[in-house]
Amino acid sequence: MRSLSIAASGMLAQQTNVDVIANNIANMNTTAFKRQRPEFEDLLYEQVSRPGAATSADGTRVPAGIQLGSGVRAAGVYRVLEQGATTESKSKFDIAILGQGYFRIALPNGEVAYTRSGAFKLSDQGEVVTTDGYRVQPDITIPNGATDVSISPTGLVQVKLADQVQLQDVGQLDLATFVNEAGLEALGSNLFQETEASGQPTVANPGQPGFGSLKQGYLEASNVNPVAEITALISAQRAYEMNSRIVKTADEMLATTTQLR
Repeated sequence: MRSLSIAASGMLAQQTNVDVIANNIANMNTTAFKRQRPEFEDLLYEQVSRPGAATSADGTRVPAGIQLGSGVRAAGVYRVLEQGATTESKSKFDIAILGQGYFRIALPNGEVAYTRSGAFKLSDQGEVVTTDGYRVQPDITIPNGATDVSISPTGLVQVKLADQVQLQDVGQLDLATFVNEAGLEALGSNLFQETEASGQPTVANPGQPGFGSLKQGYLEASNVNPVAEITALISAQRAYEMNSRIVKTADEMLATTTQLR
């Protein structure tokens, strides 16, 4: 009985749906987290009677036919890239991106990763790094004895030294954009890496056409909507229950069949 396998595929699909919702809710307070959305597609159909098949020599044809589906599967889990709200942190090295773009991060293996989380710190050498100690690209070092740090919306980093009146330039932050941001590979720790699906990055200074601007002393919050996630969770639970009911009904029908004499 095909209904058993069809309902089982529906239960597996809803389990994936619940897993995605659980991850969204778990990351409600993760800086710059982008919620995910699963998408599903139907499986192959058995063509019992093909639409348009001839039914007589006079040219009459089947208007709809009989096509029996075999279930559902998860086609992909996509990242919803809408801007998260900005929250004030008052830390000089917290930077929110307003608009498109990712910070470039140097990994220990020499590769480059990308992040929208601007929760940066200083290393023991005065370098601007992530919370895991990875250097922000281009390398920016804050001189020892700097009394203030200013980061402009266009990414220019300036410091004020104790014995100087004028601000001193120490670096320029840039941003990277991708043709298909959803194609980036998530590495964890708020980091992403380019793939063939994302395309190669385009790098420019903040504020350029197609690139966001920076806001010092702020962080981008997660774009997870808890009410929407709870509603989706209830819907997924009901769908799972209905599929499990189909399994139970199909089992009862098979039991009735085996008891026939």
